[in-house]
Amino acid sequence: MRRTAFGSRGEWWVVAQFTLLPILLAATWLAPIGKPWPSALSWIARALGAVIAIGAAGLFAWGVTALGRNLTPNPKPLDDGHLVRTGAYAVVRHPIYAGVILGMLAIGLFLNSVVGLLSSVVLFIFFDLKSRREERWLREKYPEYADYCRRTRKLIPFIY
Repeated sequence: MRRTAFGSRGEWWVVAQFTLLPILLAATWLAPIGKPWPSALSWIARALGAVIAIGAAGLFAWGVTALGRNLTPNPKPLDDGHLVRTGAYAVVRHPIYAGVILGMLAIGLFLNSVVGLLSSVVLFIFFDLKSRREERWLREKYPEYADYCRRTRKLIPFIY
């Protein structure tokens, strides 16, 4: 089995993810508030954050459910798995990652936290890099994956 810098199945991506996420959440929650957002902007951001949080949780759960027995914490697909292109995977190629990114964005907006907004950018960059490795493995395993990529956005539904 070929080894990569992040493990033969991408194990170190998982370690990095489960290290980074709590750090970003803590930084968002504990960061000094700084200058308060203007009242109207604050309430709009909170409302938008609540709406995005509901969508993010739904997308995350829909992605987990759609994967079913193919779910693995590692980016390398299971040897006996199959390519899922239905459910949440018809909307975005990585709905679980998208749900996490959008969830962090929602927290940042709801808390009126610039650190939270920056944390969502950090997560976007992290999951974009992780998904690049994952997609190389998916292309190797599933010849139809390239066509799926042409039709379906990567991380942010309908956008990217």
